[in-house]
Amino acid sequence: MDAPLWTETHAPSLTDLPQAEVRERLARTVDEPMNLVVQGPPGVGKTAAVRALASEAHEDPDADLTEINVADFFTRSKKEIREDPRFSRFLQGQTAFSKQYRRGGQENKYKRQWSKRDMISHVMQELASYKPASGTYKTVLLDNAETIREDFQQALRRVMEQYHESTQFVLATRQPSKLIPAIRSRCFPVPVRAPTTDEIESVLAQIAEREDVEADAMALNLVASKADGDLRYAVLAAQHAAVEGEGAITVDSAQTALSEVGHEDDLKAVLDAAAAGEISDARDQVTELIDDDGFDGQELLSELLGVADTYPESFGEANLIRLHRLAGQVDLDLAEGNDGRLHITHLLAAWAGGRDELDGEALV
Repeated sequence: MDAPLWTETHAPSLTDLPQAEVRERLARTVDEPMNLVVQGPPGVGKTAAVRALASEAHEDPDADLTEINVADFFTRSKKEIREDPRFSRFLQGQTAFSKQYRRGGQENKYKRQWSKRDMISHVMQELASYKPASGTYKTVLLDNAETIREDFQQALRRVMEQYHESTQFVLATRQPSKLIPAIRSRCFPVPVRAPTTDEIESVLAQIAEREDVEADAMALNLVASKADGDLRYAVLAAQHAAVEGEGAITVDSAQTALSEVGHEDDLKAVLDAAAAGEISDARDQVTELIDDDGFDGQELLSELLGVADTYPESFGEANLIRLHRLAGQVDLDLAEGNDGRLHITHLLAAWAGGRDELDGEALV
């Protein structure tokens, strides 16, 4: 679809959020800002809820809401982080901070010699320290916060304490148990459950009305039921159905859209890239599926295996057997919530290299 995505053009306001308990909890923080942990499964609207809060709380939300996907740090090289336009002003050239950092002896380093930990700590401190464009505070959203390593969480805790009067930190996560107690105790929890079929259907009906799209009630129910709590998937499927139905969401166009709106092509592309030995490309595609499409590690592994089994002629029986054997070695780690991006990338690398065993050290 070339048209703007409905997930963006119909982003909800705070009063439009479908879950009353989420509306109430976030509304309490508009006038009394506090650090938050917004927790819930993929696709339920965690990021949309934070954006709705920022729009209500800030006169200039574009300036006073900073969104950072944690993967922007932890899956990228130091060079990539340094050249990111959001962070480059903090990490390039000389500043008063960098000069002070080097005082005191040979152990103090220039910015280019900083470790990734130095870089991330500095960026977080700089983001938290600058003044808001309007009002008395700004908001920093850290998405996929469950992937922040414990030592970085300790550094983040110190930044949160130092700048609590001017910066509201919001940690969006699928696994709040991965956050250290010192952070959880400093944050107000905002659970976002998977919306019911009725709630999803209501959201779709509102969007269809705003788009002046005729929508069959049975078609909306079909999309909402198929979404199984994933609101983002439902909205994109409804938009696809409207395109297929030439301006109307019918049962036929919904069925067509539901069969096409998915990730099979993306998953196949991951496997094709790995099979061709293009592990860097496969890793980038895995990152997109986890960070942009909301897969968790175990879910992504299952989907990859399902797609591989659908195309046995592409990979060969022996390779499929080996892929399943390798997958079995990482399934437990993924079930425990360990970094899906890391484990799946190493699985694909081992598979591409013709190995039957994973290098245990590579998974640390």
